[in-house]
Amino acid sequence: MKLDFIDVDHLSIATTNMRGKGKDPDVSDLLPSVRARGVLVPLLVRPNCAEGRFEIVAGRRRFTAVNVVAREGGAVKPIPCAILDEGDDADALEASMLENLARVRPDEVSQWEAFVALVKSGRSVGEVADTFGFEPSAVKRILALGNLLPRIRTLYRRGAIDAGTVRHLTLASKSQQKAWLALFDDENTYCPTGHQLKAWLFGGTAIAVNHALFDVEEAKLAIVSDLFGEDSYFADSDAFWSAQMAAIEARKAEYLEAGWSDVVVMERGDWFRSWDYVHASKRKGGRIYVEVRDSGEVSFHEGYVTTKEAKRLSGGGGSDDENTPAAKPARPEVSGPLNAYIDLHRHAAVRADLASHGGVALRAMLAHVISGADLWRVDIESQRAPKEDIAESVETCPAETAFDIKRRAVLAVLGFDEDTPTVTGRPLHRPPFALLFARLLELPDPVVLEIVAIVMGETLAAGSEAVEMIGLHLGTDMRQHWQADAAFFDQLRDREVLLAITGEVAGAEVAAANAGEKAKALKSIIADCLAGTNGRAKAEPWVPQWMAFPPAAYTSRGGVGGVKAAARVAFALSASADADPVEQDCASVDEETPLAA
Repeated sequence: MKLDFIDVDHLSIATTNMRGKGKDPDVSDLLPSVRARGVLVPLLVRPNCAEGRFEIVAGRRRFTAVNVVAREGGAVKPIPCAILDEGDDADALEASMLENLARVRPDEVSQWEAFVALVKSGRSVGEVADTFGFEPSAVKRILALGNLLPRIRTLYRRGAIDAGTVRHLTLASKSQQKAWLALFDDENTYCPTGHQLKAWLFGGTAIAVNHALFDVEEAKLAIVSDLFGEDSYFADSDAFWSAQMAAIEARKAEYLEAGWSDVVVMERGDWFRSWDYVHASKRKGGRIYVEVRDSGEVSFHEGYVTTKEAKRLSGGGGSDDENTPAAKPARPEVSGPLNAYIDLHRHAAVRADLASHGGVALRAMLAHVISGADLWRVDIESQRAPKEDIAESVETCPAETAFDIKRRAVLAVLGFDEDTPTVTGRPLHRPPFALLFARLLELPDPVVLEIVAIVMGETLAAGSEAVEMIGLHLGTDMRQHWQADAAFFDQLRDREVLLAITGEVAGAEVAAANAGEKAKALKSIIADCLAGTNGRAKAEPWVPQWMAFPPAAYTSRGGVGGVKAAARVAFALSASADADPVEQDCASVDEETPLAA
């Protein structure tokens, strides 16, 4: 390798350059420096077939910035270059990748293309991993992107689908990938993504291989794995359950042979509620309870009797050996009243200190809400819809998609599984308060506030005064989040309302001319105006009055939940305005001034 200065017109992008495909990269961050001082860091180049010409292996962004300066009419000097030896594509590609990875990490599809080229050039997976500081499993995962259809890789590169969706698509066969692409391309059809995609691929619950009690290799059941090579699932759930139940029966026989009084296999999906049972040894009639989850996971709870049985046994007095007196329980070192005294004083001291630490209190409040600990019981808005098409409309709308993206970011920050449907814990599926609070204490205030916003969104009741008040305060513009779809038109049937909407989108004259038309014709006029089809001028972005903030009714008949809630909000605000004014608005209080001052 040698260093030299090469004219700009003697350079071109090499095919081995990792960023050599697609449109020119963004160089706005480089331009000020290149304009002022030129290129300071040498480009990696190698000779190509033409005399005196060189290909850029690494440094496309610097080369692009120089060309921008040239187009602006600026002075362009020869560029410093490090010239590689001729003929070694693999070395050139490695040089390109190492330089790019040291700067801005390229997307996984670009890495895949480069790794494939290296492997074809004779590099082993281990050599590629050692060169770039990757784990071999990470290189294999990136190479496994080759199992995807090219168009899916392109969509992933462009950011049209997220990493979670791509991961689940690697579980799909080529025919399933094609079917999914057909759904993706059809604007009128629901396309499953994320954790919902996994259910779509398996026709219901996906059963992980690690939940099998039987020998998987010996059973020879069909298994599919994702690109990470870490998660594998059974392709045939019926075959899995046949083998799993047989394994459970075999374990049951082993327990009975070992002397347990009984083995109770619970119905699939039933939970073993430990508070309904008491530990009991094998000698005292304890039995085994087998909990079988829909996910395929099986838990064996050894040595339990029901609380009723435990009371009956304890009421009989004595022990298994009548000649041995019952052991006297150890006396605790503090009495019940003294324990209450200790707890209450410690509680008073902590909350006195907490009153001066709003940031800690916010994190504790957030941990309580998410974990449902102690005195807190918070429900999640279920978003239940009366019809399937309404549910699909909400699940696929831009607003829900935007919220889900931010929710997944919060899940990642908290260390939760990316497929967890909510940040806020559901009953029996709640994270422990202590671990969650400790994690929140590590996070800066802006991140905590983002988590607060997601949790508030998950626990915000649809149709409530809270929605009206928050939307009004934020100035929520429904035109940015919603547009009329098939589900909306299917539920729109009132002719008086349809005629009023026709006047809004098509004008009063059109509405008057079609006053005698049926609902179906009015819907067609509205749809044509919103889309600008069938010769009608396209209307401005529109939302019905009920969905705006504040909402309004079209007729005197009313009956719109959001309008009623907004009326209650307006009444409350009016009553508040009529009351004695406070000396200082809450929003104007100096945050640095203690409230007790």
